[in-house]
Amino acid sequence: VQLVESGGGLVQVGESLRLSCAPSGRTFVMYRMGWFRQTPGREREFVAVINWSATTTYYADSVKGRFTISRDNAKNTVYLQMSSLKPEDTAIYYCAADTKPSDYVSVRERAYDYWGQGTHVTVSS
Repeated sequence: VQLVESGGGLVQVGESLRLSCAPSGRTFVMYRMGWFRQTPGREREFVAVINWSATTTYYADSVKGRFTISRDNAKNTVYLQMSSLKPEDTAIYYCAADTKPSDYVSVRERAYDYWGQGTHVTVSS
């Protein structure tokens, strides 16, 4: 069972990207879904999270107002729409899934039991 991210790439400052994440192989129910990111030499950091019912979202201050997390449970997919991108958004973006039944959100990595391999996002000035 694996999560697969897609949609990363190289963009210019101010442009947009949409990341997607879905499980490959055996399908499982993903309750809370999160996006995290990491740059070389730094610890992985929380970006955004959405609960199962999509009634609650939460964002890191650094992306609030620019990024939007959403999900399509029929497609078992979570998205991260990134707008007004800045050079400091350059990172490897990881999606994470919690398969334990819950309708709460969490910013803690240990709340998630499946992770993707990451997709690179580079914002060039």
